[in-house]
Amino acid sequence: MPAGTYDHRVTSGVVVVGAGIAGVACANELVRAGIPVEVRERARVTGGRMATKRFDGRPADLGAAYLTVDDPDFAAVVQRWQAAGLVREWTDTFLAYGPDGRRAVPGPTRWAAPRGLRSLVEHLAGDLPVTHNRLVMTVEPGPRVDGRPAEAVVLAMPGPQAALLLDPALAASTRAVGTQRWSSTLAGVLRFPTRRWPPFPGAFVNDHPVLALVCDDGDRRGDRAPVLVAHTTPEFAAGHLLQPTAAGPAIEQAVRDLLGLPEPAELTHVHRWTYAKPGVGGDRTYHLDDDGIGLAGDAFGRPRVQSAWRSGRDLGRALAARLHAAPG
Repeated sequence: MPAGTYDHRVTSGVVVVGAGIAGVACANELVRAGIPVEVRERARVTGGRMATKRFDGRPADLGAAYLTVDDPDFAAVVQRWQAAGLVREWTDTFLAYGPDGRRAVPGPTRWAAPRGLRSLVEHLAGDLPVTHNRLVMTVEPGPRVDGRPAEAVVLAMPGPQAALLLDPALAASTRAVGTQRWSSTLAGVLRFPTRRWPPFPGAFVNDHPVLALVCDDGDRRGDRAPVLVAHTTPEFAAGHLLQPTAAGPAIEQAVRDLLGLPEPAELTHVHRWTYAKPGVGGDRTYHLDDDGIGLAGDAFGRPRVQSAWRSGRDLGRALAARLHAAPG
């Protein structure tokens, strides 16, 4: 429907809480439909769990390690990122470490972002009205966000975080977030004096007390920097959520033991992800109820970047259709 057909008397529009890829994809669809939208993000940057942090000017990915593509619509988005020089094909083969040693594991093409995965969400956000450092406290019936009316509210975040905002009177969305199950991880960035490990893009680490995934960030980014990023098991992370930095030595030692590295890291940084990975969701790609509350993210489907994008896109389209159909 053309943007100009939106002429509701109420002009508060839609509030999207969360500027990760799901929230941004949803907001884009609403803007495309001519619906006023405001994106509120509690962090100081866009990106969500596609997080990137700079160390001495060089980016390292702390959240999602890569993205894969098998949806034609998302493939078109990735192609635009590729044309803008933001992504590149990285590898289709990881290693797998286990009790029986290591082996190569072929799989789908994994895409990486030389400037960090956050740059992809920033590019997708474009000129969206995103307000950073904006902490939302309550979402109440109406719906109302921190006491102000909205035509609808989208919570693009892990379910347990959304639950903290929702008034229990919003029963449908409260039930929906209550069904989500999430696991934690710690992401450790390790910068070494030199590259002393055998060539590998990334490795799944099975049956290990500390490690679940290790990626060669220099290979991933294409600059050959001596930087590794390790993700821990949920069980190890659970014991260090209160003081994640204290887990740095154990993560470093585990990586050095795994790869046989003689030198200690010259920089270690640990980032806590309390809600890192959702369990596999059902067939729905989003939640939208009669209270005007929408939920989006990779909890709807397989836990992948593509799933989060598609969830936000689909919710944005459904919400736009509902608002255009409502009496003005």
